[in-house]
Amino acid sequence: MFIDRAKILIKAGDGGNGAVSFHREKYVAAGGPDGGDGGKGGDVIFVVDKHLNTLESFRYKKKFLAENGAPGASRRCSGRGGEDLIIKVPQGTLIREALTGQVMADMSGDEPVVLARGGKGGAGNQHFATATRQIPRFAKPGTPGESFELQLELKLLADVGLVGFPNVGKSTLISAVSGARPKIANYHFTTLVPVLGVVRYDDENSFVMADIPGLVEGASEGVGLGHDFLRHVDRCRLIVHVVDVSGSEARDPVDDFELINYELANFDAELASRPQIVVANKCDLATEEQIADFRAYIEEQGLPFFEISAAAHQGLKELIDRIAADLQTLPPVKTYEPEYVRPEVTVGQDRSFHVEVEDGVYYVDAEWLDPIMATINPEDYESLQYFQRVLRESGIIDKLDEMGVEEGDTVDISGFQFEYIH
Repeated sequence: MFIDRAKILIKAGDGGNGAVSFHREKYVAAGGPDGGDGGKGGDVIFVVDKHLNTLESFRYKKKFLAENGAPGASRRCSGRGGEDLIIKVPQGTLIREALTGQVMADMSGDEPVVLARGGKGGAGNQHFATATRQIPRFAKPGTPGESFELQLELKLLADVGLVGFPNVGKSTLISAVSGARPKIANYHFTTLVPVLGVVRYDDENSFVMADIPGLVEGASEGVGLGHDFLRHVDRCRLIVHVVDVSGSEARDPVDDFELINYELANFDAELASRPQIVVANKCDLATEEQIADFRAYIEEQGLPFFEISAAAHQGLKELIDRIAADLQTLPPVKTYEPEYVRPEVTVGQDRSFHVEVEDGVYYVDAEWLDPIMATINPEDYESLQYFQRVLRESGIIDKLDEMGVEEGDTVDISGFQFEYIH
């Protein structure tokens, strides 16, 4: 199955917590704090794998988690950093932040992209010793790794896109000029997935051609199969519009041409202005009058016109030479610049909280406090001083005072209850 869209969740590893430890060695008195720092969490990194051509690997697996950093240890030993998570995607995959739809990365090149950064490791208690605080019994927790819900969308990287109604000969054409071997048969929708072929026009040069599954009237609004693949025309530098000039299926070539261009423009107005070459296929089955009438109409539109028979390999060299010449003058394959801007996280930022009173107990809901609570030693005076300073700097103390808390009232933070003292 050809899968070209997927939604996944990625999360970088959390930083490891700093350690609370004191030097213990024979004949060494008052060795002092020696708790090591926590390790950095692993990043989530996307890389291009040119052997992949669909997003099939994301069909069932939806969550991707990098490894957490290890906690610090005694003797000033830092925790091991979490291993980075490498996610492989096909070339041309567009990665958007699902909530905003903003582009985070365009995986068109060969450079790896870090999409979610691992959290920093927490500082061990070795860093908190001062002349007046010689026995710090607390350490810093690691920071959480970034997490995102992503929308992956594959937009094929091709120089030339073949468009047209079903059964007009696009598959026959690409098989005749490249090494691609799509299924070819005399019925509609033989091609169910986009097919890429490399067309070599001399010893050193080539271009990539994409056979886009046949479009029908209403494709841009979801009719038929073509609407699923219109996005793959988006990157093409040049559109080759293939028309059955013989009218072998009782359709009018002019109507076909106009309808397909309408669907392209209705899907994306910019596609309507993309350079286009019109190819009249099945000329061996058409009358001279059919060809002449269609040629006159296309030339009135100011578009290049070529007569071919893909099945009989007639007129192909002239067409390829013109495509190659036009590509020399066109800009490179379209790429997307990242739009998403990461919010800068600084001390004191994103420290939201909520306080409510129930049966005389003041409940503080602050998710960011959970890792800090894990490092607090309620039996250590200096650790409690650090905890009190965090509550005051974050505004929680002021909020409690504002709500009328009295000395001796019970305050609950993440299940840790204590008596409020001014």
